[in-house]
Amino acid sequence: MYRKKECVAMLLAGGQGSRLYALTTKIAKPAVSFGGKYRIIDFPLSNCVNSGIDTVGVLTQYQPLVLNEYIGNGAPWDLDRAYGGVHILSPYQAKGRSDWYKGTANAIYQNLYFIKSFDPDYVLILSGDHIYKMDYSHMLEFHKESGADCTIAAIQVPWEDTSRFGIINSDEKGRISGFEEKPKNATSNLASMGIYIFNAKKLYAYLETDSKDKASDNDFGKNVLPAMLAAGENMFAYTFEGYWKDVGTIDSLYEANMDLLGESPTLDLTDRNWRIHSRNPIAPPHYAGENAKISNSIISLGCIIDGVVENSILSAGVTVKKGAVVKDSIILSGAEICENAEVNYSLIDENSHIGVGAKVGVEKDKKAKITVIGRDYGVPDGDVVNGGEILDSCEA
Repeated sequence: MYRKKECVAMLLAGGQGSRLYALTTKIAKPAVSFGGKYRIIDFPLSNCVNSGIDTVGVLTQYQPLVLNEYIGNGAPWDLDRAYGGVHILSPYQAKGRSDWYKGTANAIYQNLYFIKSFDPDYVLILSGDHIYKMDYSHMLEFHKESGADCTIAAIQVPWEDTSRFGIINSDEKGRISGFEEKPKNATSNLASMGIYIFNAKKLYAYLETDSKDKASDNDFGKNVLPAMLAAGENMFAYTFEGYWKDVGTIDSLYEANMDLLGESPTLDLTDRNWRIHSRNPIAPPHYAGENAKISNSIISLGCIIDGVVENSILSAGVTVKKGAVVKDSIILSGAEICENAEVNYSLIDENSHIGVGAKVGVEKDKKAKITVIGRDYGVPDGDVVNGGEILDSCEA
């Protein structure tokens, strides 16, 4: 039986994530591990379900295998629905053409048939590389009450970071008067979060027009939003005041993980009223041996610790052997830190091996750079990996 959906969410999860270097050589950015038990995509998917949005299209393209397998039928997020639920949307060959997604707007344009099949009044566009907890139903209510054609979620950012974002100028009611993508000299520090709500028919019209413009980058920030503003459409900024971090760089991913530590963490994942769902790995409880010393750290299921772990986050199945020391670091699933190895201020990817007596990274200070060891990489016994180095097997 046909049932109309008020709002359909479209989650952009196909980006290469080149600024995460070795971490995204073999997997899509939204599939990168976070906080010991999660992957980045858990956050927007959980936000959708917690907000009452039960129809989500996940647009994949770059290295989708791990991400597709992880999402599966959507059951961990209560998105295994008979009508609606989660759908993996990859580029496909249509009659007379076959295209990769050329930009964020083009990715949505290529999936208009999927959106229209639910006949929604509103379309929510999300990015797959942000860590945050947000009730989209509040944003949707704001969108309706303001009579907007398009609403952009926005957050205040430090002035020195404005060149990294789309910057919004708006009045006291939130009506947008100006939008500039990554300006060199910003006149506002209100930044777009890459979260948009459109009236569905307006979105369809602007995407159709954008698709016909051969000079367009087919991007929301560069093309569609400026076109709507120039045409005088009703555009509003919805200011968000909670925790939000774009984890598209090594530094920001590291910082977001470390925000989970401490007595009063910046990002609280223990809130039962806003649970972040995940497809937990099947693993036994973690084990701390007689030589283990653990302080201010998150240790996930299946970890075996017989060394020292300080101010760090260990994902499922990590091994830290006798005499090994891990400080100020993030160790992803299945990694092994061997006897007497030292890991400092580093991000060690899944299934990596740090050999006996090897030294990776440097003591954390204001000038230190994060060291990155890529997925499945083996650091030989006794080797020294200097601070800020990025090592990757580079095998697709």
